[in-house]
Amino acid sequence: MLEQFPIRVQALFQDNPINAGDTAWVLASAALVLLMTPALAFFYGGLVGRKNVLSTIMHSFVIICIISVQWVLWGYTLAFGPDMGGMGIIGGLDWFGLNGVGGGPSVYAATIPHEAFMIFQAMFAVITPALISGAFAERMKFKTFLVFTVLWATLVYDPVAHWVWALGPDGAAGWVGKLGAIDFAGGTVVHINAGLAALAAAMIIKPRLGYGKEPKEPHNIPFVVLGAGLLWFGWFGFNAGSALAGNALAANAFVVTNTATAAAGLAWMTMAWMMGGSPGVVGIASGAVAGLVAITPASGYVTPMASVIIGLGAGAFCYLAARIRAGWKSVDDALDVFAVHGVGGIWGALATGLFATVAINAAGKDGLFYGNPSQFVNQLIAVAVTAVYSFVVTYILLWVLDKTMGLRVKTEEEEVGLDITQHGEKAYVE
Repeated sequence: MLEQFPIRVQALFQDNPINAGDTAWVLASAALVLLMTPALAFFYGGLVGRKNVLSTIMHSFVIICIISVQWVLWGYTLAFGPDMGGMGIIGGLDWFGLNGVGGGPSVYAATIPHEAFMIFQAMFAVITPALISGAFAERMKFKTFLVFTVLWATLVYDPVAHWVWALGPDGAAGWVGKLGAIDFAGGTVVHINAGLAALAAAMIIKPRLGYGKEPKEPHNIPFVVLGAGLLWFGWFGFNAGSALAGNALAANAFVVTNTATAAAGLAWMTMAWMMGGSPGVVGIASGAVAGLVAITPASGYVTPMASVIIGLGAGAFCYLAARIRAGWKSVDDALDVFAVHGVGGIWGALATGLFATVAINAAGKDGLFYGNPSQFVNQLIAVAVTAVYSFVVTYILLWVLDKTMGLRVKTEEEEVGLDITQHGEKAYVE
């Protein structure tokens, strides 16, 4: 087909490694991942009380704006830029303001523009702090929340992303990558990171008024289902897009993502039915999200049959974690971020060390069940270090903000609701 073009045009095609199909898929995937954050806003917004729905939605929406700017200015270079100091801890400022990040290929993907990879990864950076917001829903000062978001992205998300995903001319540049731990689309970087940060936030900010004494019921379950459905839809970009090409690996990631999600939804629903007496709508939606979380790190490395096991485990483990959390009197993780994202992310990262196989991805590793027990050990180390780092740094950060700006709204403001007191609006006009 190339022969029908003039010689000069043929040379242009031959010298340009950028593939239009791969680029289109990654850009479409970036848009799908962006959709996940408004989807999360509906999911979380439906779970809170009616006087706090706008404030909850606002957390997700304003994060899109904040992190989109932070990522371009310094977030991307800290996370994916050339390693500073050779220790695999953080990127340098070589790509500050996207200096040198253009239309050519990069070390991260040979067939798409570097800028396409950058904006795809920006959407991961956006949704991660948005996930944390469910832990302190209905009680955090908006001004403090804005400062926390910028600091957390810079001090926690960007370094962890560098540890796991950063590459150099000779391969892995981040220390977790050098260790040999694998994370296809964000089990450690996104979900364990957000889940442990949420636990720290819930511990330091203290429970909502009336917690444990009065019911805290979802005010709009259709919002919850809408959000979960859109998350499921957008997650195909999250996982299959992480192949960074329109190829067989993307197709496998798509298949295992859907399969694990379905299995997890059924597992959560069944567990709730057996232990709580009814197959709830919120339950099956939450289970589906747990399945999405758990399959994320494994999606580029496991078979469809393994994804069924991963999904069933996610539904069961995350349901039990949420049930145990409900009995805690002093820790109010309002929307069960730790139970779903923390526990789901830990299970998914460890399951990757069990079920990964090079038959699916030659660039990956075999797991324990394919004759490589050291891979499970590497996954365990990555999980432990990420969990401890995220929890400790988040706790210290929130402690400092509490002492300087204050974390929590006044009691009377919490009673009225954050929609009015923080944003001057009502979601519903009687």
